[in-house]
Amino acid sequence: MSTGIDRINMQIMWNRLIAVVEEQAQTLIRTAFSSMVRECGDLSAGVFDLDGKMLAQAVTGTPGHVNSMAESVKHFIDRFPVAEMQEGDIYITNDPWMGTGHLNDFVLTTPAFHKGKLVALFSCTSHLIDIGGIGFGPDATDVHMEGIYIPFLKLADRGVMNETLLAMVRANTRQPVESEGDVYSLAACNDIGCERLSEMMGEFGLDDLDELGTYIIDRSREAVLAEVAKLPKGVYKNTMPVDGYDAPLDLVATMTISDDGIHVDYDGTSPMSKLGINVPHAYTTAYTCFGIACAVAPGVPNNAGSLGPFTVSAPHGSILNAPKPAAVSSRHITGQMLPDVVFGCLRQAIPDRVPAEGTSCLWNLNMRGRNLGANEAGAGYVVTVVTNGGAGARPNKDGLSATAFPSGVRANPIEIMESISPLVFWKKELRPDSGGEGRYSGGHGQSIVVENRHGEPFDILASFDRIDHAPRGRDGGADGANGYVGLASGRKLNGKGFQEIPPGDQLIVETPGGAGIGDPAARDDDAVQADRRDGLIGTLAAE
Repeated sequence: MSTGIDRINMQIMWNRLIAVVEEQAQTLIRTAFSSMVRECGDLSAGVFDLDGKMLAQAVTGTPGHVNSMAESVKHFIDRFPVAEMQEGDIYITNDPWMGTGHLNDFVLTTPAFHKGKLVALFSCTSHLIDIGGIGFGPDATDVHMEGIYIPFLKLADRGVMNETLLAMVRANTRQPVESEGDVYSLAACNDIGCERLSEMMGEFGLDDLDELGTYIIDRSREAVLAEVAKLPKGVYKNTMPVDGYDAPLDLVATMTISDDGIHVDYDGTSPMSKLGINVPHAYTTAYTCFGIACAVAPGVPNNAGSLGPFTVSAPHGSILNAPKPAAVSSRHITGQMLPDVVFGCLRQAIPDRVPAEGTSCLWNLNMRGRNLGANEAGAGYVVTVVTNGGAGARPNKDGLSATAFPSGVRANPIEIMESISPLVFWKKELRPDSGGEGRYSGGHGQSIVVENRHGEPFDILASFDRIDHAPRGRDGGADGANGYVGLASGRKLNGKGFQEIPPGDQLIVETPGGAGIGDPAARDDDAVQADRRDGLIGTLAAE
């Protein structure tokens, strides 16, 4: 029978394990070549037991990476049995259906040893800016057009790197130096995790993680089920329309809350697209579970135990369960909408704990051109500039402006992006009157103007949504503003797809605003006047 001291010791070791994986993640940030990682934190890092169950994840990271990576380690074990793993081995894949949803995310898994004994597995993910193919956009019609596809392979065999594999990576990207550097960055990330875990186990006198792992998973599951038990049981449904590529889509969810947990079924959702906005099931599960966790059990750390009570199903062949070889490069555009869909269900059960709809999907500016001169791959520059719209109003607070919920990815500093490309950002500011009015207003989007300072054309690989279907207000709150993409010369651009910005013209981007909650007439007068002083609303809106 465990004593209070035993539980205290377990909690201390659990917190220490979280610190280990956080240092793992920080190593990735500090060594990454990808601006999406070093500037924006588009990554994940975690430690797993020998059955592939996640024990701890870094606080730094994105839900789409972490929650889908949680399943990918089991696939590594199926391919490389733990009994055959050696010190110095490293395994790699970017399989969208067994990794984190698209080819731009490389997943590395490394066995961790203590005193010569295999005790755990470390895994990490990061987003590479370019992996060949047509580029990071939704125009492909199958996954093979989207870039280099790495099956489950050994990156290192007992410390010796697979030079043939690295040569293949370099040859299939417009950024060979950066892409190879990111592979080494991922490897270093896991190496640090292995080192710090061994130090921790030595400090606490552990020979394995069996008892600690069982404690973590059991306590986490119990904590989540205790929160689920407080919810009104029943079946709740919600439908949310989104822009899609060439036709609107319906994301349809049926949520069942029971004593055993929460299940979300997406039957009725639109069928898969012929273009790259499809979502593999692992990514659908990742963002669905994240949305539930935010509302139901936000204080419980992410691991196999806390994720276990949440289950997800989607019809095979739907846009939320698109089978290989579907095009999936821009799966985030659809997948990041799912917390809003989930909140629409939960609103019927716990209305005081969920926000109104927000922009939700990232408004990344994926741009490239050639006028800097060819690099060793014969290409010019390729940049991904992370931009965001407004988040939905919360039940008792305004929504956050220019905030990446649910992805958690930070915006790139513009100075960094201008230093690695010939692009100049003439404008990047909050977009007035874009947040939906309400007792609590939605967050504001952004107004952005971009030009090639050398007067040359450049390409945008547009992957935007909420242009035709704005975030919807709630309880009398107004909708958020629709997004817009166009040229300074007046032409409106498509929200999705490859398009060229002509020489001398400027790209105009207006990101959506979040929706409001409650009657605008009930808004606090001090808040109205503060918005007016800050230039976020005009006189008419204030009145």
